[in-house]
Amino acid sequence: MKYPIYQVDAFTDRAFAGNPAGVMPLKTWLPDQTLQSIAAEMNLAETAFFVPKGEGYHLRWFTPTVEVKLCGHATLASAFVFNRLIDPTIKAMRFDTLSGPLHVRADGARFELDFPVLAFEANADTSIPARIGKAIGQLPVDVVVSPVYDAFLARLESVAAVRAAVPDYPALEQLGRDLIITADGKAEGVDFVSRFFAPLHGIPEDPVTGSSHCVLAPYWQGQLGKDSFHARQVSRRGGDLWLTLAGDRLKIAGHAVCVLSGEIEVN
Repeated sequence: MKYPIYQVDAFTDRAFAGNPAGVMPLKTWLPDQTLQSIAAEMNLAETAFFVPKGEGYHLRWFTPTVEVKLCGHATLASAFVFNRLIDPTIKAMRFDTLSGPLHVRADGARFELDFPVLAFEANADTSIPARIGKAIGQLPVDVVVSPVYDAFLARLESVAAVRAAVPDYPALEQLGRDLIITADGKAEGVDFVSRFFAPLHGIPEDPVTGSSHCVLAPYWQGQLGKDSFHARQVSRRGGDLWLTLAGDRLKIAGHAVCVLSGEIEVN
């Protein structure tokens, strides 16, 4: 049987930048193993699948190896497919997910996601800063940990240090958590920059990560004393996000571009 499938570059307004996501609208769920096999075949950081549920949709995300609980760029890509390619009259969308209900609205050329803020705490393991330094070739000036997101957040001294980081993936895996690196973004003309590494989830480096900003935004709120940010993920592909903290929620806005549409045959 054939199903429509799309590839969308998220958090960018131009093709071949941002973070590519697969998006596959379904009428009913396929078996989980089939979903995982399709995600492995797409071989993108995440492939999103959604089916109708009440007045909204049930949305799931898969990396090439596992299902994940939260994904920003594939949610943005799903909203883009729904609004731009399926039903342009609907501007507000609700997706039920493993992280609870997520709302997205079309806002001019951008889409705005409503995501949960994810807490972080001081890092208690004194060996971690040196281990992070070994894993990326840059010693952090501050390290916190988000148990909910299962990631370390390491602040480096400059944008140049974030760009210059060279990941040692076996050393990154030995950290036991994903790793976000970040720095003040003044030199880049933005509020802060970041990169994100998740080799334990089959993603060596994610090009642009909406969900990591659920930790980054409250962290930089404490550093900069503000609630709204223009953030840039400085991976090779790169991407831009506009963030607004609203209590325990984070508004994440960005652009998207469809670069591929077609059909996939599933036996």
